[in-house]
Amino acid sequence: MGDLIQLDARRPGSRVRFHPHEGRPPREPAVSTCYLDLADPLSYLVAERIERALPGVRLRPASLAVIEGREPGSGLHAPGWVRATAERRARELRLPLQWPDAFPLDVEPAMRAAAYATAHGRGAVFLLAAGRLAFCGGYDVADPETLAEAAAAAHLPLDGCLEAAGDERLSESVRQTSLRLRARGVERLPAVRVGGRTVWGEERISAYLRAGPRRFSSAGGS
Repeated sequence: MGDLIQLDARRPGSRVRFHPHEGRPPREPAVSTCYLDLADPLSYLVAERIERALPGVRLRPASLAVIEGREPGSGLHAPGWVRATAERRARELRLPLQWPDAFPLDVEPAMRAAAYATAHGRGAVFLLAAGRLAFCGGYDVADPETLAEAAAAAHLPLDGCLEAAGDERLSESVRQTSLRLRARGVERLPAVRVGGRTVWGEERISAYLRAGPRRFSSAGGS
């Protein structure tokens, strides 16, 4: 499994380079955040590309169920549509996609662990590793052994990560993040927020990445 989750080297504090106009100071790039649900294969497809397109992007766990007005951990709405859409998009993007035996996944323990990883500054690495294990390796992310692999990739203490996976209080952090996204008009995940704008849905995000940050509004931002 070690080869499965080879992750690109992270560069903390790296910034997008801008060429300032003569006489103007360089502008700081807008902070970007990508919100993902480990139950959602479309979130995995975005996670695989987002860091290359938006260097320095932050990855955060969010609940698609809460955004859709359902109970956390209630699984995916219309899993057949999600599966068919993910398979089509994976082919179009030429990305690997392997389904876990149990799909839709129970990801509540992994989402709590992701909240723990985020609080310790390792959310991006953990979410990317867990997403790859689930949808590139076909592993059950609720399995403690799979969580251990994601924790190791994120350089998190195993005991702390497993304890967090069972701590229901951490679900509230994910829920509050999701409610804030819903209040901004987000209707599904993944979602990307850059500065004061948010774009949601894998295909809209892909259109945004193709257009570039300066044409954000044309990709369906809110």
